[in-house]
Amino acid sequence: MHPNVSQGCQGGCATCSDYNGCLSCKPKLFFVLERIGMKQIGVCLSSCPSGYYGTRYPDINKCTKCKADCDTCFNKNFCTKCKSGFYLHLGKCLDNCPEGLEANNHTMECVSIVHCEASEWSPWSPCTKKGKTCGFKRGTETRVREIIQHPSAKGNLCPPTSETRRCTVQRKKCQKGERGKKGRERKRKKLKEESKDAIPENKGLEPSREAPEQRENKDKQQQKKRKTQDKQQKSVSLSTVH
Repeated sequence: MHPNVSQGCQGGCATCSDYNGCLSCKPKLFFVLERIGMKQIGVCLSSCPSGYYGTRYPDINKCTKCKADCDTCFNKNFCTKCKSGFYLHLGKCLDNCPEGLEANNHTMECVSIVHCEASEWSPWSPCTKKGKTCGFKRGTETRVREIIQHPSAKGNLCPPTSETRRCTVQRKKCQKGERGKKGRERKRKKLKEESKDAIPENKGLEPSREAPEQRENKDKQQQKKRKTQDKQQKSVSLSTVH
């Protein structure tokens, strides 16, 4: 054994030196070189750190650094996460995604392009005009559909979700309550005009209403007048007899 090599090492080392740290590891542990300043120190770990992949050999278990564009990897040729600015595709880190794929900037992976999908059209709505289904001959009808799958960035855009076309129906008279807004407005206007026309006819014809006290006073005056007239007639009759 070399004079600088020791077997009384700490931290899982089987053999070590004061200058280089671990030189070999205990069974099942992985040997990895860590750079500290200008020198590299050997360390023994239970698993390889991020940015390294582990390989087991008969005499040593070793951690090896992933490729420069790879953040984490499974082995030398299969990356599981790319460094910033690269997109993962089939274990490789790429600047741009291949034809037929698009970059997902959230997961930093190349993914399939997703096109918009819409449901089947609904049946056509009843023929209407200004919210009514009566009182007209020509109107419009509408049908709608829903978006089932929204597109990805490079996918085909979604089609319109509603369609309107002209329609013709047999004119039918609106029942009470079906006139719609315009019909109700016309009815109110007509009633207003009728009430205006009725006011002049009744003007001045309203019977006067007298209070009970006024009627009583009037009756007393009429009785007093009749009594006076009776007295005058009697006096005239007496003068004629004499």
